[in-house]
Amino acid sequence: MRAGINALTAAFVVGVVAGLALTPDGRAWMREPTLLLGEKAAASAPPAAPEPALPPNVVAAPVTVPAVTPLDARLAQGPLRIGVFGDSMADGLYAGLYRELRGLPDVTVTKFSEVSTGLSRYDYVNVQEKTRRQLDEQPVDAAVILFGTNDAQGIELDGAVQPFGSDGWKAAYAKRIDDLVALLRSRDVAVYWVGLPRMKGERFDGRMALINGVVEARMRALGVPYIETVSLTSNQGGDYEAYLPNDAGRRVLMRANDGIHMSMAGYLRISAPVAERLKRDAGLLSPAAPSA
Repeated sequence: MRAGINALTAAFVVGVVAGLALTPDGRAWMREPTLLLGEKAAASAPPAAPEPALPPNVVAAPVTVPAVTPLDARLAQGPLRIGVFGDSMADGLYAGLYRELRGLPDVTVTKFSEVSTGLSRYDYVNVQEKTRRQLDEQPVDAAVILFGTNDAQGIELDGAVQPFGSDGWKAAYAKRIDDLVALLRSRDVAVYWVGLPRMKGERFDGRMALINGVVEARMRALGVPYIETVSLTSNQGGDYEAYLPNDAGRRVLMRANDGIHMSMAGYLRISAPVAERLKRDAGLLSPAAPSA
């Protein structure tokens, strides 16, 4: 057991180090990735509003979606297979979920995430096709998704670049979200989407808030559970702070030096409500003791 835990820890460290090198504060093309798509430099791009007004095609009315087998029914039939999909932030979420759920019988957690991926640059990694291949090779019952740290860049659609934050970008991003959810549901996979945390840089935080806004709107329309993490990663004033109090009230380092990723304590913090929701839906939470 100790050897397995050490191997997991080593893999997590490698993933975080790679993520810090390859995501927004890393290589130049990731800091200003829209330059590869022919847009102007980020300095000339309009700043993203913290609470964007989404176009009608993003906040559309609920759509008809196929029903999937509830987690408690799946677990009654056999082991419950949970997969974590996303970017380097999802790598850390996986590590937290693994630790939260590893003691449960007949529950497995598998990492499908990959650093430097996202829903904007399908010319780099086509997440839709990659996820389809992953499901073909290793089916899952539930998918926990966390994308976005690499997505504040233009989306090329039908030969034209939709600049980040524009109505065209929001519509294109929303469609990629819808397509990914539809793919998973077509395989009878229950979907859980985790929102991005508070970020240190004000401008970057605004961009991540815009992405959260699009994602949350689509989750409501699609009937997918959305677990927000901004409140968990903000101080009492609602601002970024690297050290936050834990359940015992002791201030603990929750963030990595880049102001984007989390420490292990931070990943455990954002994975806790995800694990609780999964356990509740699978019927694994102990019933509350009756009050005296």
